[in-house]
Amino acid sequence: MKKTLIPALLVSALLATVPSLSFAQAAPATAAAPQGQAGKVVLDASTRILTTLQQRGGEFRSNPTALRSFINGELTRTFDRDYAARLVLGVHGRGASDADVKLFADAMADNLMQRYGSALLNIQGKPSFRLKGEQPLPGNRGVKVSTELVRPGSEPTPVEYLMRNNGGQWKIFDVQIEGISYVQTFKTQFDAPLRQKSISQVAADLRSGSMQAGPAGNGK
Repeated sequence: MKKTLIPALLVSALLATVPSLSFAQAAPATAAAPQGQAGKVVLDASTRILTTLQQRGGEFRSNPTALRSFINGELTRTFDRDYAARLVLGVHGRGASDADVKLFADAMADNLMQRYGSALLNIQGKPSFRLKGEQPLPGNRGVKVSTELVRPGSEPTPVEYLMRNNGGQWKIFDVQIEGISYVQTFKTQFDAPLRQKSISQVAADLRSGSMQAGPAGNGK
């Protein structure tokens, strides 16, 4: 079951980094959100997503557009897309035009959904998330919310969410599943291709399927 859940969590988390990439300067710090709200955001979103996937599974199987609309809505609500995107593309986003960045973003999102979208519909049983605690990130960057994905008959899977307060709301900018940061995974994967090709060329490779996004992709 873990083989199914990990890609499902991956696509839920990392689609946040690609639909709306931006490299504007970070907004000034705002008043801190109430303590403990970061963990509540994670648990509410996780429960809502898993429950909806189970309740609307039949609809989503027959209508992939509805599935994508649902996931994109959740990502907009929960993830800090701009900050996560800057972490993924790093130096390769400097000086990039908005058009090229959006081209890459859309291509990567489509590639991920094509590869992993169906995994979201293959979750069996009634998994849930258990909050373990919160701790501050170094440099006052936000907090790390530690959870466990609990499934009947299986060992809990540790899932950690890195979050920052953006405009008074806690939003996720990275997810670590069993210790693996998928923002860092994508940053590493796309570093070599982006050194060799333009953003628009990498986007074209993603569109054609000659390059695959995700941990199974080799970036070639």
